[in-house]
Amino acid sequence: MPTTIAIHGACGRMGQRLVALAHEDPELIVVAAIDSPTHPRLGQDAGELAGIGPIGLFVLGELPLDVTPEAIIDFSSPHGTMAILKTCIDRRIPLVVATTGHESDEKTEILAAAHHTAMLYSPNMSLVVNLLFKLTKLTAEALNGEGFDVEIIERHHRLKKDSPSGTAAHFAKIVQAAMNQTEVVHGREGIVGERPASQIGMHAVRAGDNVGEHTILFSTMGESLELVHKGTSRDSYAKGALAAAKFLAGKGAGTYTMADVLGL
Repeated sequence: MPTTIAIHGACGRMGQRLVALAHEDPELIVVAAIDSPTHPRLGQDAGELAGIGPIGLFVLGELPLDVTPEAIIDFSSPHGTMAILKTCIDRRIPLVVATTGHESDEKTEILAAAHHTAMLYSPNMSLVVNLLFKLTKLTAEALNGEGFDVEIIERHHRLKKDSPSGTAAHFAKIVQAAMNQTEVVHGREGIVGERPASQIGMHAVRAGDNVGEHTILFSTMGESLELVHKGTSRDSYAKGALAAAKFLAGKGAGTYTMADVLGL
């Protein structure tokens, strides 16, 4: 039987791609398209918004009481996440949180919701990026204590609101845990002196329509290693979120990750 899902943030760029890709997937049925109650496109056909023609599913400001999907994908805004989170807690609906840019207290509340329903909260939904998280951990552990500096460079489109990306920040946390760096520096300017070994450099580039690139540079005297992911289409993030929804459907309350989806 196909998995029934709802898409929260259905009017956004990612939400539209989720609608389109899920509609093509025989293993999925989109039973609700949701966005902010004040969104100007409320009431429009979600398929028409997604560019695939009418599908008879209209964008609503909340999840109807008579519709209970097996999972909800949230690709909205931090404020939107907190709104749909309450619905998922109250109705025990599994939730895939693909939105980034949450404040620390919001992240705490999202993770606490796992006491009530199945939660998957990831800084990046790409299957390849999540594999790169694993490879970064293995590399950092192997090079720990060998005199390697680490720099993280991320590139995104000019419209991205948060900086650095949640993905880049997660890469930094992975390296810090493995190599004991205590300081993350966001760019450098002026006479800053020699680079301390305890430092991770973080650099954010914003230009054009770049979907997303991340480079984790491990460098020492005489050699360097770069782990790189380059996104060329937002579909990679949408497909990962859909895979996560399939995985989460039917799961009991608890915290799950994309590593669980990949079987890592």
